[in-house]
Amino acid sequence: MLKLTEKYSARPPAELPLLFQRILQNTIRDFYRRQKVRSLWTLPISNLFGPEAEEDADPLETLEVEDDSKFSEPPAEQVGRLQVLALIEKALEKLPARQRQAFLLRYWEELNVAAAAMIMGCSEGSVKTHCSRATHALAAMLKKQGIKL
Repeated sequence: MLKLTEKYSARPPAELPLLFQRILQNTIRDFYRRQKVRSLWTLPISNLFGPEAEEDADPLETLEVEDDSKFSEPPAEQVGRLQVLALIEKALEKLPARQRQAFLLRYWEELNVAAAAMIMGCSEGSVKTHCSRATHALAAMLKKQGIKL
């Protein structure tokens, strides 16, 4: 509510509920994105030391390196993957707002149906319907571009 009053106090009162809803949705998305990034880059100390850890062992030596690094694939595949992602983003922009919101909450933010329904302010069945329609529409748009997922 503070963001609403600080930045949009000059707006007509009829616009305030929609602005508030958008601010709230963006704040929630930002929170979950930050949480996802933090959990990816932070590691509890207890995970560094396994049950067989020695006292003088270096904890950095016990970490495993992931093989699916973005540098392990050839440049041609990287470019192809980036092009497909750009097409998917364009297709997402063409979806109706509710379908796009449901799709992003369920599959980008990885929320369950109940949490997505609570954020969207609708029933769980509506979230499932919007997600289904969004995936079918995205698949059709991408198929027209020659992409099969």
